[in-house]
Amino acid sequence: PGTSPRTRRKPGEVGPARVGRDLGAEGVAVVPLGGATSIGRFLDVCGPLGLGLPLAGLCDIGEERHFRRHLERVGLGSGLTQAGLEALGFQVCVADLEDELIRALGAEGVQQVIEAQGETRPFHTFQSQPAQRERPVEHQLRRFMGTHSGRKALYAQALVAHLDLARVPRPLERLLTHV
Repeated sequence: PGTSPRTRRKPGEVGPARVGRDLGAEGVAVVPLGGATSIGRFLDVCGPLGLGLPLAGLCDIGEERHFRRHLERVGLGSGLTQAGLEALGFQVCVADLEDELIRALGAEGVQQVIEAQGETRPFHTFQSQPAQRERPVEHQLRRFMGTHSGRKALYAQALVAHLDLARVPRPLERLLTHV
């Protein structure tokens, strides 16, 4: 109900599948790092000095320096700028992926996703906490997504599933184009 035919999806179908991509069939594996500080270990195993796999990814602007340092360390550039990272396939999110998706969907759209996840009450409880009361709703939404283990991944998937394909955040769109 309320889903247009253009955005209707099968259970589990998100992101690239919505734009006609099957990354698995294309030989692309999506691997969570478990935190940006793991990029060094990941590059050692999968990068040019390890398995030599072609790599690409998203990083938060606050973690950009970790990505630059480790990409340079394994020989994938020197003096990398943000444009240099992008050329390698590493896209930088303004704050993080959640922020990008919140801006793309708007606060009202994100709250609809929270409702669809059955978490309206926990979100309202979170909003009523003294530290949250004066914050803009976009900040509350972003912080709420990080309050439980696994919630960021859950909401990244749910937000992408509800995203108007004409409003895909630039870093995500560029990453999909690169791979």
